[in-house]
Amino acid sequence: MFMRSELEIKTIRELRDLCRRYGIKPTGNPGYKVSYITSLMAFPQLALHQMQEGRGLKAPTFTTFQYIGAAIDEMSSPTDEQIALIRLTLEGRKMTYPDRFEQEKLLNLHKAKMLVEQAFAMLSQ
Repeated sequence: MFMRSELEIKTIRELRDLCRRYGIKPTGNPGYKVSYITSLMAFPQLALHQMQEGRGLKAPTFTTFQYIGAAIDEMSSPTDEQIALIRLTLEGRKMTYPDRFEQEKLLNLHKAKMLVEQAFAMLSQ
């Protein structure tokens, strides 16, 4: 990601600011540029290696992935009338109370299902 040549021309302060920006700690003595340069050059590969080892952020297991799919199936698809009400709600039209609570609940459920479907699609790539 960073080229050694682009980092070597920076001052210690600039290197320190870069490390702070990305939340990276210098390797060794922070009084030397090489401590910052080493960390800045190594962290992208370390991050990918950690993911591959299953440390930190990792993909869900196959079983969990199946549960997500089951949740999407359980949520089902909206009926024609529900789709119409969702569209009306998105246009800013509100029902009277107490039906407005259920109207918002329907919209939130629809949005949640769409987001779970997006997550499912992203995880399956």
